Amino acid sequence: MRAVDLIRKKRNGGALSGQEISFLIEGNIRGQVPDYQMAAFLMAVYNRGMSTEETTALTGAMVSCGRNLELGSLQGVKIDKHSTGGVGDKTQLILAPLMAAMGLKVPSIAGKGLGHTGGTIDKISSIPGFRTDLRLEDLMECLKTAGFFINEQTDEINPADKKLYAMRDATATVESIPLIAASIMSKKLSEGLDALVLDVKTGSGALTRGLEGARALAELMVGIGNSMGVMTIALITDMDAPLGRSVGNALELKECISALKGSYAPDLMEVTMTLAAWMLHLADAVSEETRPQRLGENLLKRYKDEIWDYIEHGDAFAKLLECIDAQHGNPDAVLNPSLLPAARHIKPVLSPWNGYITRMDAFAVGQASALLGAGRSRMDEGIDPAAGIIIGKKPGDSVKADTPFATLHTNDPSRLKEAEEVLLSGIEIGDKEPPRRKLIHDVILPG
Repeated sequence: MRAVDLIRKKRNGGALSGQEISFLIEGNIRGQVPDYQMAAFLMAVYNRGMSTEETTALTGAMVSCGRNLELGSLQGVKIDKHSTGGVGDKTQLILAPLMAAMGLKVPSIAGKGLGHTGGTIDKISSIPGFRTDLRLEDLMECLKTAGFFINEQTDEINPADKKLYAMRDATATVESIPLIAASIMSKKLSEGLDALVLDVKTGSGALTRGLEGARALAELMVGIGNSMGVMTIALITDMDAPLGRSVGNALELKECISALKGSYAPDLMEVTMTLAAWMLHLADAVSEETRPQRLGENLLKRYKDEIWDYIEHGDAFAKLLECIDAQHGNPDAVLNPSLLPAARHIKPVLSPWNGYITRMDAFAVGQASALLGAGRSRMDEGIDPAAGIIIGKKPGDSVKADTPFATLHTNDPSRLKEAEEVLLSGIEIGDKEPPRRKLIHDVILPG
């Protein structure tokens, strides 16, 4: 078996067997299939796609290349939530401590930002000293003490995804649905989960912009998860506009700290609370050994008061502090957010005229934030944790000419002009208040 023959087969539209896919993935990890051939394979997949069987085989091959968490001896339902990525999408930093406070175990292997989208690892790494490269034994201790962890792929845990994740960014193959699905599900299937809630974004700031593509990705991942023994459902949520009031790593972390103390942006908490309700619903379904049922709005009503109790009484915030301590971070930076990275240069962005914001393009906002230093163009590139954007006005809000609707944060003032131009290119202002955006588009259950 030769890598060049398998690349040619996929390039020409052929389907690869599980054995052939394993040969490529394991060979790349061992150094027998060089990165330039793996890059060619990724482009062939991007252009030709993969069947469900191939994508499932790719996921399995990636999982088998590393060590996995063995959580059978740990009390409590093991559950995680994963997002396909967006702009201002910070729900995991609220959900993980909240679910842990409510008695669930939340092992979370997460990634860094790709392109215009932010990454959970970059956000949590804004905390001084916080480590996201812990070994399996240390992660088990985090679960026992704090009830959750947030860690990245390592040479021990899912090394295949660690390599391919970086390579996809460098080869312009990020948006491939099979590669997105295999990346996400290989991370999740290495966590030893009982259940998984997926947040599949759709809209201008998502990797899958159209609703049809988002649904196809959601159905693919739900099928893979359930076929591999993890009860999996997916929500399709809106990403036409940024989520919450901040974009950028330390800025988003500060917003999550505020949310865990009861001060929040309505759109951020609507999505977060809905995801939390589904996580609790799946945990109940696992405990009762039943299939999850579509309950719609009644689901959130069922759990809402209980969820709020854990926020209002400080239990979820206390769990965040426990996790930070367990992962060697400085809890004082969360107790006093002024200790988190802060930008030296802040510039208000003024509204060009009176009216209502009718559109705030999430892709443009993500690009502007990256230009300020919050994102990277290469996976080996550093970021400025203090950089980003505070959004004072969202779609539906009224604005007045020459008054601020956002502020840019950076440590490099030479970045401000271009970032402001990109941000303004994504803003539309009209005379009439626009209809309220639908944040939850659909729920995908096992077939």
